[in-house]
Amino acid sequence: MNLVSVTQNDQKYEELYRITEKFHSLMDKDDVLVELISTLQALYSEFIFYLFLSHDNENHRNLPIKELGFDHQDGNELAMEAYVTGKVTVSNQDEANQATIYSPLKGKQGVYGVLQIVANNGVELSDENKNFIVMLANTAGTALENAQLYDQSKRLIKDLQLINETSHRLNKNLRLTDTMTYMSSRIMESFDADEVGFFYINPDGTIQIFPGSTKFFSSDELQIYLDYIKGKIEKDLEGLFIGDISTYLSGAEYSSIMAVPMVQSDSLKGCALVMHKNPYHFSFDMFKLLQSLIHHSTLALTNSLLREELETLVKTDHLTQLHSRNHMNNRIEKSIKVDRQGTFVLIDIDNFKMVNDTYGHQIGDDVLIQVANIIRNNIREQDIGARWGGEELAIYLPHVDLEAGIAIAERIVTRVREDTTPAITVSCGVSYWNAENQYNFDQLFKKADNALYEAKSLGKDQVIVQSDTK
Repeated sequence: MNLVSVTQNDQKYEELYRITEKFHSLMDKDDVLVELISTLQALYSEFIFYLFLSHDNENHRNLPIKELGFDHQDGNELAMEAYVTGKVTVSNQDEANQATIYSPLKGKQGVYGVLQIVANNGVELSDENKNFIVMLANTAGTALENAQLYDQSKRLIKDLQLINETSHRLNKNLRLTDTMTYMSSRIMESFDADEVGFFYINPDGTIQIFPGSTKFFSSDELQIYLDYIKGKIEKDLEGLFIGDISTYLSGAEYSSIMAVPMVQSDSLKGCALVMHKNPYHFSFDMFKLLQSLIHHSTLALTNSLLREELETLVKTDHLTQLHSRNHMNNRIEKSIKVDRQGTFVLIDIDNFKMVNDTYGHQIGDDVLIQVANIIRNNIREQDIGARWGGEELAIYLPHVDLEAGIAIAERIVTRVREDTTPAITVSCGVSYWNAENQYNFDQLFKKADNALYEAKSLGKDQVIVQSDTK
């Protein structure tokens, strides 16, 4: 019997050596737990084994897992004692003739769960077997810790790559839409989010949604979230990490919320908002990463926004909100190089000086705005309306032939005559180019200008087309 016992012990400790090597070759927590349970079940088929793990551990392998908590059911109280103290706890034989041991899965830095060993029907759990199982649990605890540290290091590297790549992208001076679309897609991917958006707080307190935000940020349903979040972050400029916002907002479709303010020089510039429908979807580590990402990005984002606002000012007439003459010039020159045809319309408000003298310059400005709005409402998105200078306006219609260009000019003349207050008229000169006539921009403008002069001379309130003989 002694020889048999010694042989069995040798076999068990050989198994312990083998499983220790196997544990430390595994870098996935689930793999460690599967190996632990399968080994124990093979060695001790007469016992039942369970794992008590905290709620943030996901079970992908159908392991016998119980959630670790403070309730008094399923041995949770003794399991929690083993988890907190890091010591083995024992429940001696009870009325059901059952003995239970709780062995912590312990590493050097902490306890990662508890192994429950159940001996039913009076089956004896000897000290020798108990010590062996505890040693195996300790070995598994160390392996779990190593796997978790490995997982944390991979996640940290991935987080640093995200911050580095995003910062690099922002510093490339891309268009704001491209930058924000890139950031949204990376955040969606990294945080497994349902919605990602960014909003900018204008000096007057109104909110402007950044391009690149998901579609939800253009919906009416967003407003209840914005009102709540804006009110919170304006008070202390701190981020919000909310596991279930429905506690505060009844009927909220999205429960998990991460909101990180964009702060520059102690001034709130805007906010990044990440959302998921499920409660408690995001971890606190995700929130800290989002904070770091937005902190590194805020200056570049606000600079990008200011740069585009400046570009808009440069290419936009402040009064009419049409394009500037310089911007139109550049667009026409590019069109002549790459397109097949285009039509240019030069527009002059008839008797504009009389309008200013009769009604005042404020009404004169309003007349300019009315004409600009008529132009904007009668051209396509790809067409270009511009303030040419003073009371002169212009339209460039890429890819549009002369006949269609004349029709648009005549429609604008009619609309101005019928829809302005005080009633005014305009005169138009139209010129046209195509790939065969090889006009340059100066020639195109000169022909439209000559046609406009002729329209003025012939009584105004009309459209005159270029003459190729002039």
